[in-house]
Amino acid sequence: MRALAALLALLAGPLAAQECRQALALGLDVSGSVDAREYRLQLDGLAAALGSGRVRAALLERPELPVELLVYEWSGPADQVTLVEWTRVTSAAVLDGVIARLLAVERRAEATPGTALGVAMALGAQHLAQRSGCLRRTLDISGDGKSNLGPRPRTLKDRLVAQGITVNALVIGADDPSFGDVRQADIAELSAYFNADVILGPGAFVEVALGFEGYAEAMEVKLLRELDGLVLSRR
Repeated sequence: MRALAALLALLAGPLAAQECRQALALGLDVSGSVDAREYRLQLDGLAAALGSGRVRAALLERPELPVELLVYEWSGPADQVTLVEWTRVTSAAVLDGVIARLLAVERRAEATPGTALGVAMALGAQHLAQRSGCLRRTLDISGDGKSNLGPRPRTLKDRLVAQGITVNALVIGADDPSFGDVRQADIAELSAYFNADVILGPGAFVEVALGFEGYAEAMEVKLLRELDGLVLSRR
């Protein structure tokens, strides 16, 4: 019994010193390939995923050691905007506030074209560097195309790995039915790119949405997988 008590004390020590169990930064692709309808589907889809019963329960499971959320949108190299600053999700009311802010966002008319995915990853890493007291730090980045401006995502990997973060991706495939089977090939190619050049860290993965119409469902699956990656027992 003494040995068990000592082991539990050792495990409890590091947890007690932490500020949160997970810092989760969500980067949304609002580049030129994303039209007004797709923009709205993405924002509303994230709001719906955060408010779903299973994700809500996962976020609020340990309010004394909460998840912290930040949401930003990214496009060209000099065009990234934070939509939701770091927020400690300690109650249903706090989570509802985050959802309300996402639903109220209106697209900026001055958003620039271009897909600066490397810049978006570096920015997400900067945000996560502010949360060194969290047990785990995860960048959740969405995208519907390959990087075409700024540094290549692959060149940032070593630096981000050294920072101790995990980068997961949600790939958004073509949603035009006129493409037929071609869109499946496009999604496979884009997923392979994100697997090779973007994701990194322990257990990193790529989730896929078949068009922005499927974004909410894919984001819910992705969030559940991310939030389920660290199990903390009360015992």
